[in-house]
Amino acid sequence: MNADAIKYRRILLKLSGEALMGQADYGIDPAVIQRMAKEIKEVSEAGVQVGLVIGGGNIFRGEGLAASGMDRVAADNMGMLATVMNALAMQDALEKVGIFARVMSALKINEVCEDYIRRRAIRHLEKGRVTLFAAGTGNPFFTTDSAAALRAIEINADLLLKGTKVDGVYDSDPEKNPDAKRFERLSYKEVINRNLRVMDTAAIALCRDYNVPLRIYDMTVPGNLRRIVEGQDIGTLVTRED
Repeated sequence: MNADAIKYRRILLKLSGEALMGQADYGIDPAVIQRMAKEIKEVSEAGVQVGLVIGGGNIFRGEGLAASGMDRVAADNMGMLATVMNALAMQDALEKVGIFARVMSALKINEVCEDYIRRRAIRHLEKGRVTLFAAGTGNPFFTTDSAAALRAIEINADLLLKGTKVDGVYDSDPEKNPDAKRFERLSYKEVINRNLRVMDTAAIALCRDYNVPLRIYDMTVPGNLRRIVEGQDIGTLVTRED
């Protein structure tokens, strides 16, 4: 990868926990996490500073547990711990391909990872370490989408990326509607008004208020991450109207 071709020097990549399952019904598919580690390695070695937020839906989803009757705060705490597990797994995968990585948790779990401190996180990024932000915001009732938007703002990311299993944002479910239309560009206002469920509303509002461009792309296609940091128009870009 040519370092001179890089458009975005610092990114925040959000991956859903479900995406790590691959074809499995639960947990982590080793092939998926290894492939993502190699893709992150490629852009990191080219000089891109990478922050990473991973959801926990492949292990526990707080909102789903709460819907089944569990106390919402307890359920969300379990979900946050699930994101720590995923972050540690990704750290291991990154280190196995030769990339330095640090896990920083919004919850205090000093024996397994660092506490999240903004200045220290930025220092890790400046030193070329992939920095994984675990445990969401550290608070119940906030999703990892909101955590990704928050961390992107805090580290001054040039771009927030959300890796999914579809190639962008559609006006309806493309799996159910073969005539669904894919958007190449959207404004934050359109996403909220159309209720497109790109990310939760709080995350979109944060991106809007702090002018963080958001790109939704298909993480299952090899090489997409590299193409995006080189400036190629992959997936759907969400920005301000102006």
